[in-house]
Amino acid sequence: MRRIVKRVAFYALLVLAILLGMVALQNFAVATLYSQELPAQTLAPTLHDPPTGRGEDLTIRIALFGPGTELYFWWGHIAMIIDDAATGRSYLYDYGLFFIEGPGFFTNFALGRLVFSTGRLPTWIGFANYMNTNRDIIVYTLDLPPEKREMVLRQAEWDVLPENSDYLYHHFRHNCVTPLLYIIDMATNGQFQERFANEPGRFTLRQHVRRHTWHSPFLDWILNFWMGQVIDTPITAWEEMFLPSEAARNIIDFEFVDSDGVTRRLVSDREEVFMSYGRPHVLEAPLVQWPRQLVFSLILSLVLGGLFFVQLKKSPALGQVALGICHSLFGLLFGGAGLMLFFLSNFTEHDYTFGNANILFSGPLLLALVPLGIRYAIADNYHKRLWPEFWIRVLWLLVVLGIFASMLIKLTPWFWQDNLTDQMLMLPIALVLSLEPLGLRRMLRRIFWRWL
Repeated sequence: MRRIVKRVAFYALLVLAILLGMVALQNFAVATLYSQELPAQTLAPTLHDPPTGRGEDLTIRIALFGPGTELYFWWGHIAMIIDDAATGRSYLYDYGLFFIEGPGFFTNFALGRLVFSTGRLPTWIGFANYMNTNRDIIVYTLDLPPEKREMVLRQAEWDVLPENSDYLYHHFRHNCVTPLLYIIDMATNGQFQERFANEPGRFTLRQHVRRHTWHSPFLDWILNFWMGQVIDTPITAWEEMFLPSEAARNIIDFEFVDSDGVTRRLVSDREEVFMSYGRPHVLEAPLVQWPRQLVFSLILSLVLGGLFFVQLKKSPALGQVALGICHSLFGLLFGGAGLMLFFLSNFTEHDYTFGNANILFSGPLLLALVPLGIRYAIADNYHKRLWPEFWIRVLWLLVVLGIFASMLIKLTPWFWQDNLTDQMLMLPIALVLSLEPLGLRRMLRRIFWRWL
């Protein structure tokens, strides 16, 4: 008996040690990646040419678009508008174009190699598209000196050239907002970045994400389950502006000193062109999610406890089938999520999934619960059910140990992940399915009868 217990404990600790080593290596990898800046935006060769006076006819505006229906539109969008009074034309410069129908899009998306493009279209067409899809349109007019307006036009026209339009997209570090931030910084002689680069941000990246995903409990959980601890570190106000709404929030009250020494407010006018209806609002501050997940998990645990009671006291066949199905479904859900996490964090360039402690308690190994649960459900006597039940309980016990390990590593200076929501979701379920006392006592007596 002791030998078997020691062997099981040894292999459990070995698995946890291997997983901890993987998380540590990924932490090192992501620290290396985040210490390397992405390539800077290419400046137009004509940017600093003498002004021609054309800037007097130009108006520069920033267009903020609210969240859309599709998941990839939940965080909103932003673009730049340049009106030319001399020609009567107005163009919307969009730095967040992507083409789902393009070759290899889904493969590149899965591997984290997203190529986005820059383009322009008449402003009225862009606005019509966003109105037709029921998305907010708020426009901010920028008060820039004429020579700066001309520089902005030169840069925008350079950016939409076919040879310059494509760039490697990153959800947090280089998206549709990033080029506009550098254009605004250029137009304010570097004062915009200087103002926000060292100012503490309001929230972490994860908290900002959850402000936009709160209305869909499953997607909110699974997206945050896949993202690791790199998005839980403190960030600056400049880094917060990966969100279009945060960029708009910061430009509205920003002031700068122009080349003539005159202090200007960057935004001279704000106009609500169109406001959506019937959409979930974006939270001003993220919700504390773990109590909701804990309550949900406790309710599920009570149901599972009831099924164990039914199996032992009321209707053994019904309880057995129901519990077997539950094991298989939980294995498919948590094991499938763990398999995707293992793939994302080891075989892709989605660096924000690296160093994810959730792999300690919800890994691909849980997929073994699917066939084990089926065998448990269809067993026509206790002897045939015995070993599936044993391995099922071992797997759930590994989940419990993994959760406690993921809590303990937070005490070290190298690990911190805001994954209490994930831990509280799985811990009560795993405790019930691994340590339910009556069935556990019977199983142990049958397997270890020689020593008990």
